Amino acid sequence: MTDTPDFERLARMEAALLTMPRLRREIFLAVRLDAMTYEEVARITGLSVRAVERQMGRAIAHIGYHLRHGDAPPPRRWWRK
Repeated sequence: MTDTPDFERLARMEAALLTMPRLRREIFLAVRLDAMTYEEVARITGLSVRAVERQMGRAIAHIGYHLRHGDAPPPRRWWRK
C-alpha cells in the first residue's frame, strides 16, 4: 500500500458525503474524524445509541455505493415502484 492519496477516490468520498442528509453526515464525521463513541454522539444529538448505529451503517453503505457506482442513482426496489 502506498502513502500517496488517491485523489479520485477522495473526491468521490467527498461527493458521497455531500449528498448525505446533514445529521447522517455529522454523525459519520464525528465518529470517524473526531473519534467520538456512539454513546457520546447519541448524547449530543439526542438520539438513541441504536439510532446512531443505524445512521452509521447507512452512511457507510452510502459511501460504499458511491465509491463503486459514482453518481449513478441507486436502483429502485420493486416494492417501492
